[in-house]
Formats: sequence, structure tokens, C-alpha cells
Amino acid sequence: MKLTHIAVGMAAASVAFPAVAETWDMPMAYAGSNFHSVTGAEFAQCVTTGTGGEIEIVTHSGGSLLAGADIKRAIQTGQVPIGERILSAHQNEDPLFGFDSVPFLVGSFDEHAMLYEAAEPSLRELLEGQNLHLLYSVPWPPQGLYFNQEVNSVADMEGIKFRSYNNATNRLAELTGMLPVTIEAAEISQAFATGVASSMVSSGATGYDRRVWESLSHFYEVDAWLPRNYIMVNMDTWEDVSDANKNVINACAGLAEYAGTWRAKEYTGFTLAGLAAGGMTVQPAGEQLLEELRAIGETMTAEWLEATGEEGQAIIDAYREKAAKAE
Repeated sequence: MKLTHIAVGMAAASVAFPAVAETWDMPMAYAGSNFHSVTGAEFAQCVTTGTGGEIEIVTHSGGSLLAGADIKRAIQTGQVPIGERILSAHQNEDPLFGFDSVPFLVGSFDEHAMLYEAAEPSLRELLEGQNLHLLYSVPWPPQGLYFNQEVNSVADMEGIKFRSYNNATNRLAELTGMLPVTIEAAEISQAFATGVASSMVSSGATGYDRRVWESLSHFYEVDAWLPRNYIMVNMDTWEDVSDANKNVINACAGLAEYAGTWRAKEYTGFTLAGLAAGGMTVQPAGEQLLEELRAIGETMTAEWLEATGEEGQAIIDAYREKAAKAE
């Protein structure tokens, strides 16, 4: 009789708790209040709930677990099973990672969506070769230019210390005469406060999250590009996930990509208004500055195509074909 009671109790326990529970720590580079981090936290909760706790994802925002530059490698090697990274920061590994940071190739969310659709198959293949499985990706709002002074032309940028976070930003600094300084997202506020840098190209979201109006004075809307953040899982870890849980994770990833993209669009106006409320001058760039920046964009597009060869040209051609049909 006692053995029967024990058996019943064990059966009940197996229903109440998953047979094999895993905890996936998920490092993220941006502040917990950033919309990417909020979307990631919702994704984590969706997976945890949807798998009945068999896979519990715990997010670590603001570079608290790993610095942004270390996240991709940590996922590849299995140090962590999952994480978020802006892949354009790894363009030195493969120029394809920089497809979303070619200046003035796209200037709106709709154009960027077509570019991403054209690039996604090649990107997935590249990541799989690095032991990474792409779950979902969310764009940033269009990138603008931040300064602590009025800027009306490229000549006004010469000698300014410029925050660089990937090859594209480093090259932009070189072509405008600015001085690139590599600074991760979590270090932005301190870098500006201490004078390590005094300008950057980024979205209104990053500037708002980091309260850059405490150090900078001007934001110019130039819609340079829309970079993307990516949630990736270690391929070996992914292959060990049951089919049922893969379905749950994919469904949660689809919801996260939709919600994150919606937030990016909604957050654009909100954060620019926030920068202005903080005391910054927020305005479109003047025509001279835009013309000079577009010329630089053409140079950088040609350089990216030279680096990526036929694969890059195929992505650009596919994007332009989609854009032409959408007109």
C-alpha cells in the first residue's frame, strides 16, 4: 500500500514539474529599459511558460553578464546557450554581417524590411557555419548623428572624437575626418561625460536610454541606416531541444520579432521627443550635410560590394528588385 502511495506521488510530481529542466542564461548588451531588452524579456517569459518550465530563459541586460563584444563568441563556444548581439559589430569576421549598416542604402522601416528579406538566407547560412542558429531579429530606429556642437557640413566634423562600434562607423569616421573611438553601448554615458567621445551615429533610442543630453547638444536626423539586433542560440544546444519545444521557441521568436519591430517604429518619435525635452536640438540635417553624407554612402556601398563580391551584389539586386515592385 505504501509503495502505491509513493508511486502515485511520483506520478503527480512528474506532472507538476518538467522531467528535465534547463536554465538558459541570455546576455544582452543594452539597458533593461531599452525596447530590445524588453522584447527579449518577453520572449524569455514566453519560452519559459510555453515549455512548461522545461526551458527557463533568464535575461541579463546592460552587459551585466557579458560585455557586448563577448556575447557572440560566448554563444558559439557554449559558454552561454543563447544571447543577443548586433552582428554588424562583427563585420571584420565577414563583411556580410554589415549588410544592415551600409549608409543610405535604405532610409525607412519598409525599405529595411525588404533588405533584410533579401539578406536573411545568406545570413542564416553564415551563422550556421559558426555554430549559431538565428531565432529572431529586430531593427533599430533609423540612425542619426549626435554632437556637442552645431554641424552643418562634413568639414565641421573634422577632429571630433566619434563613438565607433563596427566597421561601418569606423569607416564613416575616417571619411568625415572624425577620430573613431571604440565604445560599447553600456559605456556610452561615461564616455561622453568624460570626453572620451563627443559624437556618435545611433538611434534616438540609444541616446534617450543613455540620457546623452547631459553631455551632447545636437541630434541630426539623417536616417543613415537601420542596424539590427539578433537573438541567437548555440547550434549544439538547439539540436538537443525537442521538436515540441522548438515549435514553442519558434512561435515565441515570431511574436518577439513582430513586437520588437512595432516597438522600434513607435519608439522612434517618442525618443526624439525625449531628447528634445532633455534640452537637445533635434532637427533634420541641412541639405549640404545630407548631400556630402550621401556621397560618402555611395563610397561605402561600393566598398561593401567589393568586399562581399557576388553574394553582396545578389543581396543588393534582390533588394532593389523588391523595392522597385513596391513603388
